[in-house]
Amino acid sequence: MTEPHVSHTPGPDPTLGALVNQLTTQVPDLIRSEIRLAQAEVAEKGKRAGIGIGMFSAAGLLAFFGLATTITTVVLALSLVMDGWLAALIVAVVLFAGAGVLALMGKSKVEEAQPPVPEKAVAGVKEDIATVKGQRG
Repeated sequence: MTEPHVSHTPGPDPTLGALVNQLTTQVPDLIRSEIRLAQAEVAEKGKRAGIGIGMFSAAGLLAFFGLATTITTVVLALSLVMDGWLAALIVAVVLFAGAGVLALMGKSKVEEAQPPVPEKAVAGVKEDIATVKGQRG
């Protein structure tokens, strides 16, 4: 008995079944790589937010120490030329203005990390979906 002759030359186009099989094996890998990208991007933004939050904390700490040390010294010095209550009020306003400046700087650092969405990964997923749908070549 002789075997039928089988041609090993590639056909013109892969079958639908072959394309579906290829898609089902490649999509999980693609999804895993997009998830890794998203994790890396969120971690980077988290570090930026942490710096901003640290600046907010530093602003509060500086406001506290400034309140504890400077008020005593400056109020006593100013009370030599004006009423004590007025000296204390002037010093308090200056300290809170400094704390406000630090808080605004910290706020801008936190805003740099916004939004905490992994934008590159989302764009990659959208591009992958468009490719699968045949909208890109």
